[in-house]
Amino acid sequence: MNQPPSATMTRRFGLLQATALNMTNMIGIGPFITIPLLMSALGGPQAMLGWVVALVIVMCDGMVWSELGAALPGSGGSFGYLRHGYGAATFGRLMGFLFVWQFVLSGPLEIASGYIGFSQYLGYIWKGMTRSEMLLVVSVIGLINIALLYRRIKSIATITVTLWIGTILTVIVVVLTGAAHFDPKVAFDFPPGAFNFSLGFLLGVGAASRIGVYDYLGYYDVCYIGDEVQNPGRVIPRSILLSTVAVALIYVAINFSIIGVVPWRDFVPAESHPHSNFVVSIFMERIYGARIATVFTAMILWTAFGSVFALLLGYSRVPYAAAKDGYFFSIFARLHPTGGFPYVSLVVLGVLSILAGFVSLGTVIDALITTRILVQFIGQIGAVTLLRRREPNMPRPYRMWLYPLPSLVALLGWIFIFATTPMIVLAFGLGALVVGILCFGAWSWKGRTWPFAAAVSDGA
Repeated sequence: MNQPPSATMTRRFGLLQATALNMTNMIGIGPFITIPLLMSALGGPQAMLGWVVALVIVMCDGMVWSELGAALPGSGGSFGYLRHGYGAATFGRLMGFLFVWQFVLSGPLEIASGYIGFSQYLGYIWKGMTRSEMLLVVSVIGLINIALLYRRIKSIATITVTLWIGTILTVIVVVLTGAAHFDPKVAFDFPPGAFNFSLGFLLGVGAASRIGVYDYLGYYDVCYIGDEVQNPGRVIPRSILLSTVAVALIYVAINFSIIGVVPWRDFVPAESHPHSNFVVSIFMERIYGARIATVFTAMILWTAFGSVFALLLGYSRVPYAAAKDGYFFSIFARLHPTGGFPYVSLVVLGVLSILAGFVSLGTVIDALITTRILVQFIGQIGAVTLLRRREPNMPRPYRMWLYPLPSLVALLGWIFIFATTPMIVLAFGLGALVVGILCFGAWSWKGRTWPFAAAVSDGA
């Protein structure tokens, strides 16, 4: 369906709004629900090594996103980068299709993790919450999120900054409280043989790194709304760098604040300690009592909602961009006639996210990381390399520092995380990829397009 001339995306996001969007997405509920899982990965505070590995990976990968986002600004992010990098008429068709395919699986899973985290922390206030009631909470929060985003574009930037302020206030309270009551003997209570190198230690670092990467996810969220960013060649790279550095410092402060007050043995292993679902609430209760802990839990719920808001905002633009370029059902290319937002994509991804919220948190985290590594993260590293060789004169407002070193470090990091993933999750990720390739083949055969027809001129 053709859009009327007035139905265009409005550039409302400056550096502040773009950085706020990324940070709200990155912080979210992640560090509040994954601390017990992180410590359980290696059985003690040495698991913080996973944070370091994850930070190195995302900092280097952030340079990949920055170069692509600045050179190819537009809604859809990875879809456009992969299509352009690998050739729009040939392998770019396959990579673009596979990205949308995996995104349909991983996008709603990531949003769902926020819904699950929200319901877990609500369990501190809503004592004795049953499984059915938890699923009801997931559904209600998901519907509210859709409704809040179903509005005129001009209000989105303001809402994003408002939610970001709530997120930062929550973090400040945790960090200041932890700093005032920090006990290094509690925080650095390493178990015997904590750093003995072995295969088990390596797998543990991999598990901790996966959790760290999950918590950092979102450093690139601004790339999905490139059509709505002011001066994208400057704003996109700067917002990625600023949000990654700021959140890295925040994460370190949050983690040490918690484990410096609540002994890690009180919530490790996580599966044996039900209260690990809301460990930060327990942290506040031990210092200030149940009443203050309840108020603070409400602040965490605000933070969790801010995260899923940012995710659904950015991710709803991906099917829109794919459909606009003829890679997805045309109905997803529709913009709201008065609001100027992709309302069909918003509603569909919102509903799928609610359904994904019915799955366990551990399954959600492992599956979403695994499904993204091969096509999206590693695929984009290949796209940067191909574009550097094929189009050396392409305008690049931002060029990766020390190229190609950051690309190589990010590539090795993603391979390490993928290789240390449990076999059952690897099977899921590889299986989804194989099915996606088969579906691409059937789709191409039916439409008599590449590789079953002569390639047309390779456009961008």
